[in-house]
Amino acid sequence: MIEYRKPVASDIPQMASLYVEAGFAEPEAACGFIAKTFETCHWLVAAEGDTLAGMARAICDHASDCFIQDVAVREAFRRRGIAAELVKRLVELVKAEGVEWIGLVSVPGAEKLYEKCGFAALAGYTAMKLK
Repeated sequence: MIEYRKPVASDIPQMASLYVEAGFAEPEAACGFIAKTFETCHWLVAAEGDTLAGMARAICDHASDCFIQDVAVREAFRRRGIAAELVKRLVELVKAEGVEWIGLVSVPGAEKLYEKCGFAALAGYTAMKLK
């Protein structure tokens, strides 16, 4: 049975391996990055026993705006609704703080997941990143 919860420090190594598996970070950088953001972001994990099946985080000003980032689920746990549940719970968490603008940038192919969670493309806008 999957348990959804806020992570604890001992989860960081497994969270780092999820980052690496998803292609979000190199192994050397992942633990340090997570530790730096552990207290400043909303993090949620999905666990089955001692194994982290998935994770997601929200970067938030805790007042008006929030971005959902780094939604990742281990391949062995995919197609079970874990990513959608993580997103749903993060949305509930930040909405409870009064945040109304919640966005994300989808990797190609994941758009349907986010549409099922209530997100829609921002017509007329383009996601951009500093070079």
